[in-house]
Amino acid sequence: MKVLIVGDIVGSPGRETLKAFLEKKKSDYDFIIVNGENSAAGFGITGKIADQLLEWGCDVITGGNHIWDKKDFYEYLDKTDRVIRPANYPDEGTPGKGYTIAKDKNGNKVGVISIQGRVFMPPIDCPFKKVKEILEEVRKETRVIIVDFHAEATSEKIAMGWHLDGYVSAIYGTHTHIQTADERILPEGTGYITDVGMTGSTNGIIGMSINSVLPKFLNALPQRFEIAEGNERINAIEIEIDLETGECKNIERINKTLTQINFM
Repeated sequence: MKVLIVGDIVGSPGRETLKAFLEKKKSDYDFIIVNGENSAAGFGITGKIADQLLEWGCDVITGGNHIWDKKDFYEYLDKTDRVIRPANYPDEGTPGKGYTIAKDKNGNKVGVISIQGRVFMPPIDCPFKKVKEILEEVRKETRVIIVDFHAEATSEKIAMGWHLDGYVSAIYGTHTHIQTADERILPEGTGYITDVGMTGSTNGIIGMSINSVLPKFLNALPQRFEIAEGNERINAIEIEIDLETGECKNIERINKTLTQINFM
């Protein structure tokens, strides 16, 4: 099984870059996962955008701490199993689901789990315990399991990689919007990268315009962030998974500009 995993989509520049890539490469993959929590002007996601991403060929959309930014999206979350939020938010009264089991284009089951870190992040339930609880259920149906760990600290992400080595096919980090160069297969067969990166404009500061973000560092006052435009780029990984064992057999980074995509 060949899987495409796309880093945090930031606003319309990110969406259009993703669309261009999928128009060229969608047929190369059996299953596609994207992180969509910043796809609506950099903060949250809407039902319209979620439908759009799914129509383009994405199989599962994962979220993070910004999945809650659009309150009218809560109802959508409750009705779908193709958009998931971090599983370690308290269960009582929390919209949506933290994991799903979907099928690839050949009918093979794929478990996808969204989990959120706690270091420099909101104080929610323990991600290390919660993900192991979910794995007990998911492994009853499939050995192919992929985890989006939405976290700030590289140390927490690396720790989760070792925690899940041999239990999942792949674990990748999201949230920091900076692609790391440490993709590898861990000793027990789990594909790993600390952060898959961002899909959007590189003319700003992690997807937001320089003029709207830089003043916050200079004077510490609240600022209204705006989406950056220009020099769009897709950050992603592609992985190959053995369907019988669930082990990752190959992991490669994708880091291409919109211009490069258009000439593929």
